[in-house]
Amino acid sequence: MRDPRLVEFAKAMRREMTGPEREVWHQLRAKRFEGIKFRRQNVVGRYIADFYSRTAMTIIEIDGDTHAFSHEYDAVREAFFNKLGFQVLRFANNDVMTNLEGVMSAIAAVLTAPLPTLSPEGERAL
Repeated sequence: MRDPRLVEFAKAMRREMTGPEREVWHQLRAKRFEGIKFRRQNVVGRYIADFYSRTAMTIIEIDGDTHAFSHEYDAVREAFFNKLGFQVLRFANNDVMTNLEGVMSAIAAVLTAPLPTLSPEGERAL
């Protein structure tokens, strides 16, 4: 059974976009990576992903560590995404705000690499 705190945490996170998330979102949209479509805060299976590219099988998480149990939530969610065949890129708010160019270079390196194959579980989750 799911922890009710984690469900409420996910609902709260889905409603709000932080400044660092907004910066990454604008950069992702502006770069228009060929063949890659991004979605903002969509449900993948039963968890919310900050951003995901189904084409690149990549989930991008921007974390602020503002909640006492965010590490617990992130670990459970990341394990779920990995089981579906997604790789997870995780960046701290501070990294985004102090080194946006570096963060975007790291994201671009993954998004322009040869694409992995989606697992059957991953197909059903989307």
